Amino acid sequence: MATLLIKNAEVLVTMDEGRSEIKQGHLFARDGVIEAVGKDHPDTADEIIDAAGCVVTPGLVNTHHHLYQSLTRVVPGGQDALLFGWLKTLYPIWEKFGPEEFFVSAQIGLAELAHSGCSMSSDHLYLYPNGAKLDDTIEAAKSIGIRFHPTRGSMSIGESNGGLPPDSVVENENDILEDCIRVVDDYHDANPGSMLRVGIAPCSPFTVSQDLMREAALLARDKKVMLHTHLAENEEDIAYSLERFGCRPGQFAEELGWIGDDVWHAHCVKLDTREIDLFSKTRTGVAHCPCSNCRLGSGIAPVRAMRDAGVKVGLGVDGSASNDAGHMISEARQAMLLQRVQNGADAMSAREVLEIATLGGANVLGRDDCGSFEVGKRADIAIWDISGLEAAGSWDPVAALVLCGPMNVRDLVVEGKCVVKSGNLEEVEIGAVIEKQNHLAHRLADSL
Repeated sequence: MATLLIKNAEVLVTMDEGRSEIKQGHLFARDGVIEAVGKDHPDTADEIIDAAGCVVTPGLVNTHHHLYQSLTRVVPGGQDALLFGWLKTLYPIWEKFGPEEFFVSAQIGLAELAHSGCSMSSDHLYLYPNGAKLDDTIEAAKSIGIRFHPTRGSMSIGESNGGLPPDSVVENENDILEDCIRVVDDYHDANPGSMLRVGIAPCSPFTVSQDLMREAALLARDKKVMLHTHLAENEEDIAYSLERFGCRPGQFAEELGWIGDDVWHAHCVKLDTREIDLFSKTRTGVAHCPCSNCRLGSGIAPVRAMRDAGVKVGLGVDGSASNDAGHMISEARQAMLLQRVQNGADAMSAREVLEIATLGGANVLGRDDCGSFEVGKRADIAIWDISGLEAAGSWDPVAALVLCGPMNVRDLVVEGKCVVKSGNLEEVEIGAVIEKQNHLAHRLADSL
């Protein structure tokens, strides 16, 4: 039985019910499960990590991503576009992807997340050109070592039928549902401590039919997996919903069965008061993606109102083509600053946004076994060295993580095992992956 001891932390940020912070704290885990948190600790363990001079937090949780987009960062023509124009610029590039592009791009995206303290990430993959499968990104996640919640996304309504994407990247709806069944049956692990859970995720109301939305919800509940999609992302999204369906996105979701504790929606920038109340009453989750929302000019999501109403909110980096990064601490800082810009300097504290980035994300993804340091929960641990330049002179080391830095973890532990150690990935030689990623990006650019 493998044991792990984290000792001498400058501050251990537990995110327990009382949001305890333990100075000179210690954490002991056995086989990936936390057995003790506090001032005292065993004398020995199979692996001992000295966290002197470090703040130790639960691993951060990313609730929305499109990992394949790491291969199309800062593409000319899409850099200054709104959502719909940005998508139309990128679709013709993405249709050239294949299994290799999806695998390598996911490796890069997950490696970037791991360095930024992320121990668990979702992914929304909704197009499958040239033989690509969800399996490609699943294999990439296994190679990096963080918990993975991939979702089998889809697009079925192309331009010829009034949808946004070109017909070349949409699929037959029966084929979509059959492959959803395949990936859930082959990969989904519902057990506590699971490293891999699969969800079902039609892309958005403007890329799939209402029938597919209904069938996806029925299938997900039959299989007992979660549902995910984009919703109320910007004014274009609202206008499309009103024109096409005669209702706002919240009503659209409600009528199709897309609310409940097993559902989380990405963005929700334009939710109104009624929709916020609906999400609160039904325990529907939200993936808040502040950097992408800023990049695409979508607006500021009403996170303060959501939190006050009791809506489950987590953070998402969104795709690296609309961010153009995948960095969780940057996302947390941006989330806090936007709420302050909109609602005042006391609207959101550094500690609240750290809670959203850890426990909040775990709650959105339905992981009551993760997100905090409590006996019986999983040992997902981010260790931040605050002895360097970024935090020099800071009086509050916990708030410094959001307001100052450091930007990357020294160590990241997932399920009791080191994924990042002394700033380096343990399982992958990242230089070779970067070289491959750049080669694929140049090849794509040349093909255009």
